[in-house]
Amino acid sequence: MENTSDTNSNKAAGMVVAIDGPSASGKSTNARMVAAALGYWHVDTGAMFRTLSWYCLKEGVNPEDPAAVEKLCDQWPAELKAEQGRVFLTVDGYEPAKEIREESTSAIVSKVASVPKVREWMKLTQRECARFGSLVMEGRDIGTHIFPDTPYKFYLQASLEERNRRRAAEGVNEDLSARDKMDSGRKVAPLKIANGAVVLDNTGQTPEQSRDRILAEIQRIQSGL
Repeated sequence: MENTSDTNSNKAAGMVVAIDGPSASGKSTNARMVAAALGYWHVDTGAMFRTLSWYCLKEGVNPEDPAAVEKLCDQWPAELKAEQGRVFLTVDGYEPAKEIREESTSAIVSKVASVPKVREWMKLTQRECARFGSLVMEGRDIGTHIFPDTPYKFYLQASLEERNRRRAAEGVNEDLSARDKMDSGRKVAPLKIANGAVVLDNTGQTPEQSRDRILAEIQRIQSGL
């Protein structure tokens, strides 16, 4: 896989802010806002898994067949690209930004993500994102599996009721309880709170309030308090 970047790739390297949590816990919104505040690259690792899931559908690969998914992952024409504050995957130069959010992709992403070979490929690729500079990376195993040594680890959570409300407001129909169970129960890199992570419950909070809490914690960690 060949990686490309734009002129923003000269951003300061060396820092990774890991933001983990279940679906609709505010990871994406907060990761984008924190990255913007710090001037770091934003990496949505869930979008990477969704991109491979979309490609499985495009190529007619059965997500229930781990061997077939592994074979596709070994040879798919994906590359990293960094532009406009984001690091993301393209396939044959195309970013399927809309397609990866469709219900058909959402329905299979947990199955694709549970394949050990896929998680290994993603781990290597996500670690490679650091070549572009400092990162705010969101996902489900960033602090436990991808960058476990970063001191800036956060785990966002909210009540199931609140998370269901957020998904409904987005017009997304997703069984969050089932998704949580699948993500927490997979054998490879399950969803869990990383050692040393700051746990933030943002139920009832605005994105700005949650962002400010994360930025305050980063400042606290940097000051050694």
